[in-house]
Amino acid sequence: MNPALDILLVEDDAVFASVLARSLQRRGHRVVLAADVVQARERLSGQAFTHAILDLKLAQESSLPLIPELLAVLPDLQILVLTGYASIQTAVQAVKLGAINYLCKPADTDTILQALQRGEPDEEAPLAGQPLSVDRLEWEHIQRVLAEHDQNISATARALGMHRRTLQRKLAKKPVLR
Repeated sequence: MNPALDILLVEDDAVFASVLARSLQRRGHRVVLAADVVQARERLSGQAFTHAILDLKLAQESSLPLIPELLAVLPDLQILVLTGYASIQTAVQAVKLGAINYLCKPADTDTILQALQRGEPDEEAPLAGQPLSVDRLEWEHIQRVLAEHDQNISATARALGMHRRTLQRKLAKKPVLR
């Protein structure tokens, strides 16, 4: 049996957070919930977490800037980024900032625990069995260019050679899965 983990769960979806927290607690782990970056910072005082699960997109903000803050307070913290808006760009960025792993939602509790306890990014993880669709490649490219332009829609639209409103419509859609 694995030792109990002290987990900070930063998730803005209250239902998902509650279900995941209960599932982790049933397995013997201690879980403290935070619904946003501000609450996550508050939960750090006086707590010694061993692991953290961060939802990438929290309301209108990203949890990526929180990674170095958490590691500054708890250098040995093992951080997993969990998201429904996965992209290669954000996965690479999360790992560069210090996350040990990055998972796409939906992910079950066992998969989350395996990723948390691995201790380092899994470079041997199998890639998708089939090539990405053109729509998915377009979405990945837009996300990369958007990140290069610090999330500035107008600058990104100019760099991509498309109208700003067209880009806004594409960004408003959920990411294509494959």
